[in-house]
Parts: sequence; structure tokens; C-alpha cells
Amino acid sequence: MKAVIKYFIIVSIFLLKSFAAYSSESIKIGLLAPFTGEYSEIGRSIIQSARMGINKIDDQKILILPRDTNADNEQTLKKVEELYAEGVKIFIGPVFNKNLKGLNKFEDAIFLSLTNKIINNPKNVISAGINAKSQFDAIKKFQEMNKLNKTLLLIPKKDYKEEIEEAISKSKIKIKKVFYYDVDPKKLTKQIEKVTRYKIRKRNLKDEIKRVENSDEINKKKKLEILNKRDTLGKIGYDSVIIADFDESLKSVATSLLYTDVSPKKITFISLNQWFDETLFKETASQPISFPSINKKNYNKFKKEYKKKFNEYPNQLSLLSYDLIGLVYYLLLQNNFEIDNKLFSKKNKFKGISGVFEIKNKKINHHLNFYKVEKNEFIKIF
Repeated sequence: MKAVIKYFIIVSIFLLKSFAAYSSESIKIGLLAPFTGEYSEIGRSIIQSARMGINKIDDQKILILPRDTNADNEQTLKKVEELYAEGVKIFIGPVFNKNLKGLNKFEDAIFLSLTNKIINNPKNVISAGINAKSQFDAIKKFQEMNKLNKTLLLIPKKDYKEEIEEAISKSKIKIKKVFYYDVDPKKLTKQIEKVTRYKIRKRNLKDEIKRVENSDEINKKKKLEILNKRDTLGKIGYDSVIIADFDESLKSVATSLLYTDVSPKKITFISLNQWFDETLFKETASQPISFPSINKKNYNKFKKEYKKKFNEYPNQLSLLSYDLIGLVYYLLLQNNFEIDNKLFSKKNKFKGISGVFEIKNKKINHHLNFYKVEKNEFIKIF
């Protein structure tokens, strides 16, 4: 209860500061986030990051109006209606994809949602999250740098698989084979055995050992010593593998690959954005593993400033809210502070804490960096 009261004090101070800056020329921007309920910590982090963004801009023309969505669709629509009636046409939020339903009725408003999903969103919603298209663009660049042209893509049967499929198509990345796997640990290893031809390679080894044993080769003993140290024999037919997964599920897939005698020493391991998850340091057998992400140096700087100001570390999504404050202000400057249909349609590039991102035709595409996990470090590749 004390935490909730403390939080509402923070929100109240922020609101008072915003209203104190109000003038007839102010550009009002709605900030939609869950300040109460299950995701209140995310909401707190988002609003505090927005405050940092506003303080950085230091322009009284910009008026931020935070509203609590409670991560509920009905509550979200209610708050949007209230702000829309006040003339608000630009919104940062909602945070979650599930809260976008019904926003299309506010036709002349724009919602900069923090979701990374882009499929089936209302036409007036711009996804500002690190979407799959941005990530596969970076992976494609990594492929070309390392001359990888036989890539196996492993996609979990999860709710975001359509986003991955869309990203493959739009990025035009070269994939030799796409394999969908069940995330159930009881089924996973057998599926990985199948796609990596493990049993065939295992049988190849047994056959080769038997052949050498029955041969009259001069270096027969030496060959057998080498063969008996191996687990399989034969190539899997790929030079790289992309694991489109996260957290423990990602680690489970990597472990299954190692079990089937497929290691990053033989083929290149790639994953999607891991937000610099340091638990990956413990997975030494799965290293090096590479992934696209935002600029780590900037991210660390942001976390340090946030920690100093609020005595806690920010949620990853809050970095996006900070950048979106800057993006909106930049576009308004470019458009003489007029809000019209061209504001988010004209091609523009913006450099934020997360890195460079491009906005065109009401779509955001992040130009991501690339890192690899090796020897307890995140090493920048580009």
C-alpha cells in the first residue's frame, strides 16, 4: 500500500509540473501505461523515463498527460476518450498489444505503442518496439558479413510465430530451412534430433567404426581412436542456426543442439534480441551466440542516469518511452509544431538512446547493432 501511495505522489508531482507548464500553444501528448495493477512497476518505469525525456527537452510547448490503463482494454479506451475530448491527437502507448483493440475509431489520432508486434494493428497505431523485421534486417547484415548462406531457422510454436514469418518475408533474409518446434521439453530434443539428422549422423559413425575395424588400413588404430572420441559423423547441412526464442526456452533449444552434437564451434549460433541477459554468461557451452540489439553503451548510460535519479533500474520498455518523447518533439520541430497527417508519414531518421531508427509511412524500423556472448562479455560486432 505504501508503494502505491508513493507512486501516486510521484504521478501527482509530474502532473502538477506538466499543468504548470501549460500555455495556449502547448502540444498535448497522452501517455497511456499501467500505473496500477499487475504491471504497475512497468508503468512507473515508463512515466519516470518520460519525465527524464521531458526534462531533457526542456520546452514548455510539450505537455504530457499520463493516464492509467491498468493494462485493461476497456480502461484504455475510456482514458483515450477522455484525452481525445480534450484535443489530444498524439498518444505514447498503450504498452501491450492486447490493449490496441478499438483504437481505430479515433481515426485522426496516432498511437505510438510500445509493442513490438506489427501484424493486424489498427491503422493509426505505430509499433515502436524492437520488432522482428528490424531484428532480421540486422541478422541479414550479419549473415552477409560472415558469408552464411545455409541457415536453419528454428521457430517455436508460440503466439509470435506469425511476426517471425512476416519479418522473414519483408527482410528477404536467406533461410535454407524453417523448422517449427514444440516448446514442451519432453518433445523438444526429439524434434531437434530430427532437424539436425542426429540419428543418421549417429549411424554414420557406427558404420564407419565398423568399416575401419574390418579394414586392413595401415593407420587403422589411430583412425579408431579419433572416431571413438566423436559422437556423430557427417555434416548437418547448415552453417548457422537462428533460434527465435528467449529466456529458458532459448537455453533449452541450445542444450538440445549440443546434445545432438551441434555446437557453436561447428556452426554459428544466432538468436533474437536478448536485452543483454547476463544469465547467458553461464551457458558457456552455447557460446559464442550472437544477437541483434539496441546500442549497449547508450543503454548502460541510460540505466545509470535512471538509477541515480530514481534509485532503481528501469524496465526495458521504459527506454522506448524516453526515445518516443524525443521522437515526437523532433518531428514536431520539423513540422513547425503542427499536427497533421504528414507528421508520421514523411521519411525521417531519429537517433535516440536505443540507437538510430527510421520512421516512414507510419512505421518504425530500428537500425540495430549486433553483439555476441563470449567469455562473460557482450562483444559488439557492428
